[in-house]
Amino acid sequence: MMKKHRVWLGLTMMMILATVGSSALRAEDNSTPQQVFDGMRQSFQADKAKGVHARYQWDLSGPNGGEWWIDVNDGTFKMGRGKIDNPSVTFITSDNDWVAMSNGKLKGTWAFMTGRLKVRGSQSIARKLDEIFP
Repeated sequence: MMKKHRVWLGLTMMMILATVGSSALRAEDNSTPQQVFDGMRQSFQADKAKGVHARYQWDLSGPNGGEWWIDVNDGTFKMGRGKIDNPSVTFITSDNDWVAMSNGKLKGTWAFMTGRLKVRGSQSIARKLDEIFP
């Protein structure tokens, strides 16, 4: 039973991480994390965020790193720098790796499996990120 649970958890994490850094989160190779987040503002899908209450946190290391957050609340969102209280999901990686995932140069699954990305929190809410910000 434990082995089945680990396999299911591994597959679930791979599905989540495949969504991190997908379509609308695409950025140019020389972008900064701030430019990636600014681009996310433009791709927000209010209809996909109806009924969603999620708090996303990013902790990025590196010279262009820092902390960013997005608070999705029933079809609306707020975004900013710094920490948000009680995040539903926290993504921990480097500034360069976040930009690389955002522009499709680095797969989230590979980053996770090699320790370059850590994801903490709700898996179902993490999966919603790609629907809300396609």
